[in-house]
Amino acid sequence: MSGPPPHVASAASQEVSLVPHEGWHCTHVYYRFDRGVLARMSADERRVGREALVAALDPAAPGQPARVQTSIVAGHKADFGLMLLDGDPLVVDSVHQRLMSGPLGPALVPTYSFVSITEVSEYVPSVAQYGQRLVAEGETEGSPAYQAKLRAYASREEIMRRQRLTPDLPAWPATCFYPMNKKRKVGENWFLLDFEERNRQMAEHGRTGMTFAGKVTQLITVGIGLEDWEWGVTLWARNPEFLKDIVYRMRFDEASARYAEFGPFYTSYVATAEKMLEHCRV
Repeated sequence: MSGPPPHVASAASQEVSLVPHEGWHCTHVYYRFDRGVLARMSADERRVGREALVAALDPAAPGQPARVQTSIVAGHKADFGLMLLDGDPLVVDSVHQRLMSGPLGPALVPTYSFVSITEVSEYVPSVAQYGQRLVAEGETEGSPAYQAKLRAYASREEIMRRQRLTPDLPAWPATCFYPMNKKRKVGENWFLLDFEERNRQMAEHGRTGMTFAGKVTQLITVGIGLEDWEWGVTLWARNPEFLKDIVYRMRFDEASARYAEFGPFYTSYVATAEKMLEHCRV
């Protein structure tokens, strides 16, 4: 008796799971408080609601996503935002569901969300590719200097991969999120450029970013196939002025100036849930 066709057998052998083979699901979601609904709540109802919201956003509570960060949003786009990461997308979404079904749920209005997955960019060189870059820059392959630089990069590369896939969120106070696309227009189609040219432009972009080391850190997540925008960019800074500075500087890089399209910017300030509620006068 013959078995199933090869393509059927191959499909059946694939693991069925919501958890990515590498990396985490990531959701940014933003809310505002409906002041009319809050005004109709009694003092006791608001107290119970605040307690439930704080419990729902406690990063250390059982069953929480691996990363939970709350921030106070500047401007009228929202009152507060969440950044949530975990291997299981339903664990990530459970925070939103607890908020909306909780005592303050009727007073919460979601204003924006972005669903994505962490990744290691194809433009991050492997150890072998870094070695080739050293040679292209004039190092002699196998020389002591070459070997020392290669070993140093190999140790950094492991840390970089881990930070991109399962990141620790910095405690820096200012953060900014925005979605972006690469252009697909006649004469400006990023996806028709060969890899060498895309890699050159992204290397230039990376060098600009490195000038802000110690001031700004970033996480790029991919929304392709999941969202209306292709990538999400999250920045954290020691001071809000550094967010302004880095975005301005990087706009002049060719990869950005010629090929990037940007969605809405959400600037916010990292805070505990308690501090956020106090700031929002809830």
